[in-house]
Amino acid sequence: MTRTPLLLALGLLPILATTACNAAGPDASGQKAPATAAASADQRPFTATEVSRFDQPWAMTFLPDGSLLVTEKRGKLQHLDLASGQKHEITGVPKVAYGGQGGFGDVILHPDFARNRVVYVSYAEEGTLDTRGAAVARATLALDANGGGQLKDLKVIWRQTPKVSGEGHYGHRLAFGPDGKLWISSSERQKFDPAQDMSGNLGKIIRLNDDGSLPADNPFASQGGVAAQVWSLGHRNVLGIAFDASGKLWAQEMGPAGGDELNLIVRGANYGYPIVSNGDHYDGRPIPDHDTRPEFAAPKVTWNPVISPAGLMFYSGSLFPQWKGSAFIGGLSSTSLVRVAFDGDSAREAERFNMGERIREVEQGPDGALWLLEDGSKARLLKLTPKA
Repeated sequence: MTRTPLLLALGLLPILATTACNAAGPDASGQKAPATAAASADQRPFTATEVSRFDQPWAMTFLPDGSLLVTEKRGKLQHLDLASGQKHEITGVPKVAYGGQGGFGDVILHPDFARNRVVYVSYAEEGTLDTRGAAVARATLALDANGGGQLKDLKVIWRQTPKVSGEGHYGHRLAFGPDGKLWISSSERQKFDPAQDMSGNLGKIIRLNDDGSLPADNPFASQGGVAAQVWSLGHRNVLGIAFDASGKLWAQEMGPAGGDELNLIVRGANYGYPIVSNGDHYDGRPIPDHDTRPEFAAPKVTWNPVISPAGLMFYSGSLFPQWKGSAFIGGLSSTSLVRVAFDGDSAREAERFNMGERIREVEQGPDGALWLLEDGSKARLLKLTPKA
């Protein structure tokens, strides 16, 4: 099967060569990291400053006072005071199933956090008979005078169904939409077919009320059961979801052997996995491309060679005015920060910055700076600010 080198949208940077697969970490998508026309350190329009270090960080979110919550995959929630540089552990986190891609996942704030102090966390949890699945819980964050604190009244409000064997493809990225609903990415746990099976919620984008109850206007609400949670289906491994300034939801996901994707998420749409993909199975078996099955929603951007995307955010700050409205994606095997530009519902890779390390997470800070978390042990938290 002939492959288009990079994308469905026009304008990706040219691939100059490929390099050996980055073997660090189980979710690097197993592909050769592309040596693209990425901007080197002296060409980048920003300065990257190390702020702190973490042990296998996975996600971060800023509190209203400008401090930072960071999850560590082994099962810790850290509170970082950026003014003093002091880190303090938050207790009361749930027990996580650590291993492979599993462990502590995302952390986000309730839209009314300033009043109710409610946070949401995702994680992998043990099941019976050597099974696992992602879970999402909400709790009240109670900080103490020393910068530490605890999660109180923690309650699980959602679980992947069914729990299955293996330690990969949990997804469990979280976001609140302009509608006040909680959105969850539920990856297909490396089991392929469940992404098309509406009796479970693997391989789906989930939409819930903030307490975990089911919105009556979800597209499959009339089917009842697990299907009533589902907003879209046919996804593989969604490791970033974010809303743009107009309220549209975008998701990036790791493809199989090639074919990483950026998708515009549409109500009730089926994105085709594993029936179609712009990549192939790891054993070399071909998967029909998206253009062979137009009934499935096609990605707005595909990457082949892959970038191994992790984290997704839309920039709205003023420190980098030239980037307002762009999306940023962290690259694991590509060790990069990727900027995506948009024209309506069309998207293209606009720039790629070589960071020299696997990038697990990207967020915008209160002052408009970009913040990155590297992947792995002794991973750096980096603040990106414009060059003088």
